[in-house]
Amino acid sequence: MAYEEHAYSGATPQTEGNINPWAMGFTLFAASMMVISGTFQVFQGLAAILDDDFFVIGRSYAFDLDVSTWGWIHLFVGAIVALAGLLLFTGAVWARMVAIGLAMLSMLVNFFYIPYYPVWSILIIAIDVAVIWGLARNASDLSELQE
Repeated sequence: MAYEEHAYSGATPQTEGNINPWAMGFTLFAASMMVISGTFQVFQGLAAILDDDFFVIGRSYAFDLDVSTWGWIHLFVGAIVALAGLLLFTGAVWARMVAIGLAMLSMLVNFFYIPYYPVWSILIIAIDVAVIWGLARNASDLSELQE
């Protein structure tokens, strides 16, 4: 009967106490990508802090901040994104919610950073979208971890 209920919803049937392997795979993917993208943002921030002339902005931009200010923002956001990615490996539901929120923050920061480093910022935004999708897609499957 459990299979028939899930057959039409597209969900993978699972028994009591088992976690969908797809959900766990998406969580591991998201955690790995958060650690990697957070680390890269730390390096990007360090590059902006150490060399103000590395990033050049084009004509008038509405959110024009000093490059070293953006560097400190990326350094801070990258460090907490990487830390949240490491915490995702614990499998805690609260870590998933924090990670989704931090991925949204990372997307916002990189959106405003597009004029300074467009291709990289768009790449990080795409990674953050994949992370959010991976964490939110099978949230109900991992809720059994807390029980």
